[in-house]
Amino acid sequence: MATPPFSKETAQAKVKAAQDLWNTQDPNKVVNAYTPDSIWRNRTSFLRGREQIHQFLTRKWEKEFNYRLRKELFSFTDNRIAVQFWYEFQDKHDGMKWKRCYGLEDWTFATDGKMRKRQMSGNNVEISEEERWFREGEDVNAVEIGEEHW
Repeated sequence: MATPPFSKETAQAKVKAAQDLWNTQDPNKVVNAYTPDSIWRNRTSFLRGREQIHQFLTRKWEKEFNYRLRKELFSFTDNRIAVQFWYEFQDKHDGMKWKRCYGLEDWTFATDGKMRKRQMSGNNVEISEEERWFREGEDVNAVEIGEEHW
């Protein structure tokens, strides 16, 4: 696990490791990347600690079917990383419509490399089947995302 201070290479590795971990959609695995007292703001939800994070992720992935995520390094400092991301899912609470979330995250890390703070802002847009980028079996890292989406 990469630990602060980050270089461009270790920050990039941290981003892709987080992407791969979230794509498991396994809250039991994902929560272990965070400190026990980690602080989160995810849109309008304010969370603290692994138990609240686990509950949040469980609800999230019960709603978001066929979830596929891509994260890219936006910026970094010694112990902070900013990320741009996109994910697609079918919304169980909205007739299984396809949606894409565009967002940014701000991460702060403890000295052991676990995330101690995560702030996320994102916007969902409805998309058609034809507009999907991250289809089953496709490498999310290989998908060309045009400048208008960055």
